[in-house]
Amino acid sequence: MTTNEAGDKFISQRLYSLDALRGFDMFWIIGADEFFHQMGKATGTPFWQSLSNQFTHPSWNGFHVYDLIFPLFLFLAGVSTPYSIGRSLSEGKTRRQVMLKVVKRGCLLVLLGLVFNNGLQLRPLADIRFSSVLGRIGIAYVLANIIYIYAREKLQFTWFAGLLIGYWLILKFTSAPGFPPGDLTMEGNFASYVDRSLLPGKLSLGIHDTVGFFNNIPAVSTALAGIITGIYLKKPEITKQKKAWMMALMGVLCLLIAQVWNLDFPINKNMWSSSFVMHTTGLSLLLMALFYYVIDVLGYQRWAFFLKVIGMNSILIYISGKFINWKYTTNGFFQWLIEWVGEPYNLVILSLCMILVKWVFLYILYRKKIFLRV
Repeated sequence: MTTNEAGDKFISQRLYSLDALRGFDMFWIIGADEFFHQMGKATGTPFWQSLSNQFTHPSWNGFHVYDLIFPLFLFLAGVSTPYSIGRSLSEGKTRRQVMLKVVKRGCLLVLLGLVFNNGLQLRPLADIRFSSVLGRIGIAYVLANIIYIYAREKLQFTWFAGLLIGYWLILKFTSAPGFPPGDLTMEGNFASYVDRSLLPGKLSLGIHDTVGFFNNIPAVSTALAGIITGIYLKKPEITKQKKAWMMALMGVLCLLIAQVWNLDFPINKNMWSSSFVMHTTGLSLLLMALFYYVIDVLGYQRWAFFLKVIGMNSILIYISGKFINWKYTTNGFFQWLIEWVGEPYNLVILSLCMILVKWVFLYILYRKKIFLRV
């Protein structure tokens, strides 16, 4: 946690657009997605139902807007690396000291992921799910940061491309036993087979885990893309305007590469396919360019304060649902309003009120300079 004077210093050293975009990303997790789902149910119109569908995950191949939330968060974690880890190195800490700190953070995220999935009660090994969203962030964060600490900037590009191409070739020429090489179905792809064979406990989909172990390989590239972007943003010799336009240009280029790659290696969040990494990296770069240009180039910051409050405590609000009954809390304050509205829009109002309650909670922590730093 950071508080008081340390909290002031912590806030001032952060990139405003980075926290705002992270807050925008988490905004959909804290309840904005539920608003669209409830509007789709309440209205029954094709417009709202199609928007609601965008906030679900495809069963296998394909891409919905909701698929961007996780890789965008991982990308932004990478962007922050040159500002945090880079500062530690510039202050004279050795690579070994910094690496140990990185590994400690990664292990803590993996542990939080275990608790998030399974709670604190003791369970049989077969009932424990070891893979998690926070676990993937921790593993990809550690490996990408080790590359950042020990590899030169040009070599980081090689790692980024090499991991994606290597992962593609592995899945292209291998498969689960009994399936033809290159089989990319849930049952037949090699990544799912490795997880079924090596991971203890249970997988989220039985024969496949949505954040499995083997497909952490391309997830490292997602984090590396953020690190490379963060390095570029810190270059003092490049104007802010040029940085924004170059991020936008590279975002479009990544999207084009993703569409070509999609012809042979489909965009697929479940496998975290190489085309999925390029597609989500392209969208992340475009969003980063937009937020950076509006907030840090043009200087329009006030509108983004709502998002920054969320972004400053993103991990905390993500795990809060495990120890705070937000629906109960929201009903305590707004049951009168929900009942007054009545069906079919009462659940729409509930979703909006829940967002408000969560934001006020985060705002109080922000004012008191209390931040969960992992």
